[in-house]
Amino acid sequence: MSHLAMPAPDARILAERDRIVADLRRLVGEAAVIADEDGRRAFEADALTAYHAMPLAVVLPQSTAEVAACLKYCSGHGIKVIPRGAGTSLCGGALPAEDAVVIGVSRMNRILEIDYDNRIARVETGITNLAISSAVAKEGFFYAPDPSSQLACTLAGNIAMNSGGAHCLKYGVTTNNVLGFKMVLMNGEILEVGGAHLDAAGYDLAALVIGSEGQLGIVTEATVRILKAAEGARPMLLGFGSSEAAGACVAAIIGAGIVPVAIEFMDKPAIHVCDDFAKAGYPRDVEAMLIVEVEGSDEEIDSLLARVREIAEAFDPKTVRISQSAEESAAIWKGRKSAFGAMGQISDYYCMDGVIPLSRLPEVLTEIGRICDTYGLRVANIFHAGDGNLHPLILYNANDPDELEKAEACGADILKLCVEVGGCLTGEHGVGIEKRDLMRTQYTDTDLVQQMRLKTVFDPQWLLNPAKVFPLDGREGARETGEADARDAARAA
Repeated sequence: MSHLAMPAPDARILAERDRIVADLRRLVGEAAVIADEDGRRAFEADALTAYHAMPLAVVLPQSTAEVAACLKYCSGHGIKVIPRGAGTSLCGGALPAEDAVVIGVSRMNRILEIDYDNRIARVETGITNLAISSAVAKEGFFYAPDPSSQLACTLAGNIAMNSGGAHCLKYGVTTNNVLGFKMVLMNGEILEVGGAHLDAAGYDLAALVIGSEGQLGIVTEATVRILKAAEGARPMLLGFGSSEAAGACVAAIIGAGIVPVAIEFMDKPAIHVCDDFAKAGYPRDVEAMLIVEVEGSDEEIDSLLARVREIAEAFDPKTVRISQSAEESAAIWKGRKSAFGAMGQISDYYCMDGVIPLSRLPEVLTEIGRICDTYGLRVANIFHAGDGNLHPLILYNANDPDELEKAEACGADILKLCVEVGGCLTGEHGVGIEKRDLMRTQYTDTDLVQQMRLKTVFDPQWLLNPAKVFPLDGREGARETGEADARDAARAA
């Protein structure tokens, strides 16, 4: 599709592929470089599978030093680099380019240190979220961010996109749970940012890097917060006669000053698909459902659930059911965590990721339905309702190019709606290529130039994760301005 076009590959780099592969193998060893077509094909796309490209080569280093050596080499030869974790990005954030080397951190998955007294863990960023929690569970701790892909997604990708998950309502997203990290710049220089303490001195570089989508460097190690698990937790199901009523109930719960661990929303199509898959016992005669989970002691849980139930009564719930066992709770969450995979069994879908103010939730849900009807497409809504992070799944036929174009146009209108009501383009999936050309919907040209100047400071040649995040038109002018800024700063120093 034209609005997601990628620049033409550099013919010079393509012609030198054999030499580049041989040089990389000398740096990191034969086994760490994938150059055959079948091997590279496994890395030609991320979870935005409508778009793919065969990378020049794939390197899977096993240490920060190897990452630094590869980046220094690529920088010196003007070779583009695509950082990659597990490839679960839904916005094309890890989409390769034909003239680029993919550098993946999946083999860097060790736990380097666990300090229970100070409640931190130091890990390599190829580790999965779930593996961190599993490693500390025996001492009653956990790592909070829990995207639906937590079984597979790596910390590296979470840092790139500032991922959240169902429980980020109470515990925050990745930027609230990463205290420090080691990052390799494009020139091979290794930076250490933050550390084991809560607040680092000086500029907040962690906040700049987390969510920067691999535009500034490759993060290879991180120090994360581990939290003491609550005494207990219990979810309840609330079923409503309309999506609008469910949305209004969410706003009322948060407005009452209650902060559950999670509030998840599903509409009728999502309820049926997820219940068929997980046998979770979801109410099938309602138009929308909320999963509201609270935690604490038994007395605290009972009190909070009673307050939530009382608030919900004002919106005429058709179903109110509180989990009565650990098995029932696990089934309820299995349905939600399996939602995207379950939906994929019945239809191709285009997953959106916008954020809105909670007070606008009822009207936005109505408008999303109207937008999709206009394009003649069905939609299933599954999202983190507590923080207004929407995930409409636009259903379409991936084998029909016209339907893909309609789905993308429909998704763009939904994201524009999110911005119009006071929200933003992305909550946790990132911009990647999917929202790249919508950035001007949210930012002025001045805003974008400032962001691109920062990119140039860290990556003067613009070799890291090219053609992502920033609109393609006007990038060269901003890059030239940033390079001039860098030269002026160097002269001043």
